[in-house]
Amino acid sequence: MIDSPSLSQTAVGTPAELASVPWRWLLVIAAAPLVLLLAVAGRYGYHRDELYFIAAGHHLSWGYPDQPPFTPFLARLLTDVAPGSLLWLRTPSAISAAVVVIFTALTARELGASRAAQLLAAGSMAVAAFTLGSGHLLSTSTFALLTWTLLIWLVVRILRTGQDKLWLVAGVIAGWGLLDSDLMAFLMAGLVIGLAVAGPRRAFATPWLWIGGAIAAVLWSPYLVWQARHGWPQLDVSRSIAAGNSGTSEPRAAFIPFQFGLVSPWLAPIWVTGLVRLFRDRRVRWLRAIGWAYVFMVVAFIAKGGKPYYVAGMFPVLLAAGADPVLAWVRLGRGRLRRVLLVAAFVLSAPAILFAVPVVSLSALPHSGIVSANYDIGETVDWPEYVAEIAGVYQQVPQAAIITSNYGEAGAVDRYGAAYHLPNAYSGHNGFYYWGRPPDAVTTIVAVGQDEALLRRWFGECSLGTRLHNTHDVNNDEQGVHVWVCAQPRESWRLLWPRFRDIG
Repeated sequence: MIDSPSLSQTAVGTPAELASVPWRWLLVIAAAPLVLLLAVAGRYGYHRDELYFIAAGHHLSWGYPDQPPFTPFLARLLTDVAPGSLLWLRTPSAISAAVVVIFTALTARELGASRAAQLLAAGSMAVAAFTLGSGHLLSTSTFALLTWTLLIWLVVRILRTGQDKLWLVAGVIAGWGLLDSDLMAFLMAGLVIGLAVAGPRRAFATPWLWIGGAIAAVLWSPYLVWQARHGWPQLDVSRSIAAGNSGTSEPRAAFIPFQFGLVSPWLAPIWVTGLVRLFRDRRVRWLRAIGWAYVFMVVAFIAKGGKPYYVAGMFPVLLAAGADPVLAWVRLGRGRLRRVLLVAAFVLSAPAILFAVPVVSLSALPHSGIVSANYDIGETVDWPEYVAEIAGVYQQVPQAAIITSNYGEAGAVDRYGAAYHLPNAYSGHNGFYYWGRPPDAVTTIVAVGQDEALLRRWFGECSLGTRLHNTHDVNNDEQGVHVWVCAQPRESWRLLWPRFRDIG
């Protein structure tokens, strides 16, 4: 392996000599999660969010109450090309995970990492639980991780070399990220605050930074206009998440402990070393803004009740910063023992694959503890079976409208209902609320997962049709949900429909 010379921190803008990229081994490392993710892409079934994205893709818009338009647009494109193919739907996510691994190594190189350290950073990201979990599903989180990684790599390169025109490219990537997830705005704010606190403040003197920011703002603006016209429902979503109403919400006190599991508890010392290095190593003082950006976002997300994985996009640069010092530590003193400890950290991280992606059989899943550890795995199980049970109730009242309590149920009915001659579902949840209400002529509904007390208040007659049950006995959000048949609405749908609204 070839170690790189120290970077000159006194002449930022002068390209320093860097170690070459070990492309052969790097591509092997990046291919490992790609092959794994493609191999398991068709196992289990759609995630509730994927069913929602597919439905949203058939109602293309510049905005939705809970997200910008990129992921629904991509879902529409993928399902139009290969309808019903989970492998095709999830292939961009698997590719994104591999790209993140590659750019983790490239970020390490920008920090002066040796070839070995570049591979260590890439390998850590390749086995990270969040990389594999987000790479398995079509999700806004998947592309948030990708766009954050690309943007931070560009920022590191700009600060190292002084190639200020790259801020234009950064603006395009930031705009793409903003069209995928609002979280990109927090990264941008964190970077600005970091530069203001720790420098180099010369970045604010170049017009290219401001032009790049303007490009991002222009790309984001159609979504902001949509939000403004609809009363900023994203704020309602944020409040609901902070209140713990999302399946992946966590208490504020759990935010920092969860950081240690997003990569791997055994590999956490690498990124922690990287974070400490950004604040203490004078040789990377020029990049201290990245450390402050991470601190800012942790504080901001704890304050607003955000989810712990919201800052997962910072781990590529933190691993990149920590890889060289960790390898230096391994080579000192009892080198053999320390090498064994580093290898052991990777070996002990491997079982996380069982919890991140659908490797175990469905028959073994209920007793494996995986669903308790990874909520998202449970939400990919037996949607066709649930729709068949809903269809069994609907067939008793074939002129009814189907109204579900959440977008996963509604998306599943829309995806699988045609086989049972079901109409598209209605729901008051998030985007579905805006896509129409039942016609006034509808006097009977099949209500999935709705509150019984409210249904009896709104309708003159309600009876239990069935309870949803998956034969694999997986304890997910739909297991045991009541399906009601209600008739005789007490008010017109124009007045009744707003009461079904659930933005969160």
